[in-house]
Amino acid sequence: MPLDPQAQKVLEDMAALGLPAYEDLSPPAARKQMLDQSPPVDPSLSVHRVENRSIPGPESDLPIRLYYPEGASPFPVLVYFHGGGWVIGDLDTHHGFCHALAKTSGCLIVSVDYRLAPEHRFPAAVEDAYAATKWVADNAADIQADPDRMAVGGDSAGGHLAAVVALMARDRKGPRIDLQILIYPITDCNFNTPSYLENQEGYMLTRDLMKWFWNHFIGNADDARHPYASPLQASDLSGLPEALIVTAEYDPLRDEGEAYGKKMSAAGVKVRLLRYSGMMHAFIRMIAQLDKAREALNEVSGTIREVFKINEY
Repeated sequence: MPLDPQAQKVLEDMAALGLPAYEDLSPPAARKQMLDQSPPVDPSLSVHRVENRSIPGPESDLPIRLYYPEGASPFPVLVYFHGGGWVIGDLDTHHGFCHALAKTSGCLIVSVDYRLAPEHRFPAAVEDAYAATKWVADNAADIQADPDRMAVGGDSAGGHLAAVVALMARDRKGPRIDLQILIYPITDCNFNTPSYLENQEGYMLTRDLMKWFWNHFIGNADDARHPYASPLQASDLSGLPEALIVTAEYDPLRDEGEAYGKKMSAAGVKVRLLRYSGMMHAFIRMIAQLDKAREALNEVSGTIREVFKINEY
């Protein structure tokens, strides 16, 4: 279908700002620009209790931020990884979305500030994401979480990390993960899919920007083929947790996200694929501007509630 009129307005408003392309900036400047453009917290979709912590990581402490829903503990828990191509993004860029997700899902959200590239290339972010997930499972009682109701999730590069943590948890015999929420995830280092070629520019995330992200993230071509960098390249996707995969029609990453879902399904994993027509990359955080962002948020939250048997909010 044509680009959604609300999405078209978002793109026109962004173009009118005249901001430089991220790939024309240094990583620190790109990080600042993403933060400056991040949606604020919606008071109607916010939780009352947010806690910042620092936990041990593979090489240094990792900041995390916990978003507590209403209700009685222990809470089901979703370990969340922010998007930004492994190069940009942080706890603050996704602060509003994590509030909204905790509010609507009834799930404790643990947002993870993993190490970014190019200062820390693959597999730094991957190992941080796994370590944080294992810490949450091992310290569930301390944070009022239920280790028997645990999910991982993320958007874009964060969706990649969530998918890979699910793989790592299977390969390393724990922790137990019941659900993976993959929102327009990166799953393969391949810039020539139909969705890459159809949507290579003009829809927020561009083909050139994805090349910039990958070039900062990986050290060499062999890294790009590793299943923890490109999970679509994994030879075996059996034994993984149930998955919800959200994609957008006008997104370079559309095809690889859907291909990953189909490959998991063929391996016997329960998968639900949701493509949002007329939407572009990053749409789900634009709750104030896009009706379909709220629709997608409710679909994600509804899946969490269904899997973890949480009453409606």
